[in-house]
Amino acid sequence: MAVDLKRRLARGVAVITIALGAGHLVQTMSDTGTKQRVAQADVAPKAKHIETLAAGAETVKPAVDPALAAPRLPAAVATAPAKLPEPAVTVEIAPVKPAEPAAVAEVVPAKPEVVQAIEVAADPCPVTLDLNASENAMVTLMLTAPCHPAERVVLKHAGLAVSAQTLTSGALVASLPALERDAKIEVLFKDGSAAEATLAVPEITSVRRFAVQYQADDAFQMHAFEDDAGYGGPGHVSGATPHLPAAGVPGKGGFLTLLGDSTTDLPLLAEVYTYPADPAQRPEVVVEAAVTETACGREILGETLTSFAGKVYIGDLTVAMPECDAVGDYLVLKNLVPDLNIAANN
Repeated sequence: MAVDLKRRLARGVAVITIALGAGHLVQTMSDTGTKQRVAQADVAPKAKHIETLAAGAETVKPAVDPALAAPRLPAAVATAPAKLPEPAVTVEIAPVKPAEPAAVAEVVPAKPEVVQAIEVAADPCPVTLDLNASENAMVTLMLTAPCHPAERVVLKHAGLAVSAQTLTSGALVASLPALERDAKIEVLFKDGSAAEATLAVPEITSVRRFAVQYQADDAFQMHAFEDDAGYGGPGHVSGATPHLPAAGVPGKGGFLTLLGDSTTDLPLLAEVYTYPADPAQRPEVVVEAAVTETACGREILGETLTSFAGKVYIGDLTVAMPECDAVGDYLVLKNLVPDLNIAANN
């Protein structure tokens, strides 16, 4: 026991002695290093003369001034790196995706539009009207109207209006005296539809025309006396003796054209007297109104049309008929043709 105790005491004294010596050594080295650093800062070291010796087998180390020797630093004490505080909240950041390119509309070449052909049904009832020029400034019309068979129609031209009737096939052929240079002729149907055509008639300037038109019950009759002729004489032109020129032969004197179909409902009738435009020929033209049972005791109405140099002048015709006890008599109307020679000269 005594031996063990002594060993322990000796070991403790040795430990204390070693500790004290180590502390003294550390203190001494610390002071020496400080002084050396101060000396180096105040005085710049001067290079000593270095003698060069020939190299031999033995390597000679250069002498170093103890004052210039690098001081020994205490061994670095390794320290554990400080730990950074852990974040309270961990935020996960999603990786950024590259922006997708903007959508580019695909350009599709336009296809040509296909237009469906529209089938137009053929007119089941085509209407045609053809005009042809004839001698003596006459116009021949040819009508085709298959859907207007045996129908009353009205032919109109420059104020002239007369009735006619188509055949059972809807066809009609008629002749009208032109009253204007550009003869426009219309055909009016019962349903209100119409057909029209125009024909140039330059020959109209070579003739004069005077017409009277009326409804059937208001009957008028025209008489022309050429070369001072009397009733029944060679120069008497009337409905009974119209003096129509032969086809293809120009007329030398005047002639009368009777227009209108008296067999139709509400017949429209007219009489047209044509004579040369020579002012030297001045026939006497009169219009008679017969006193009939349907016309007596009232007024009868009509119109006059005068064509001169391709222009038309229209006048009203109103006649107060005698009482019915005068049935069979005639009223003679004179001076109905205007003297257009004076107007033309003025």
